[in-house]
Amino acid sequence: MDIGTIRGLGTVVVMVAFIGLALWAFSARRNKDFDEATLLPFADDPDAIKHVAQEQASRSNKE
Repeated sequence: MDIGTIRGLGTVVVMVAFIGLALWAFSARRNKDFDEATLLPFADDPDAIKHVAQEQASRSNKE
């Protein structure tokens, strides 16, 4: 194996990892987890959580 083959295999591994990560991040099954994570900065403010939750509900009703 020469250096070109090793570099080519490394490129393929990184490309597969990137595609897997992109599919994971944009998966519809992850939406609920990401919606909950968007509320973390507002965890100490109940009014802000209520407002953000209403916005998310209105967005999901439009879809």
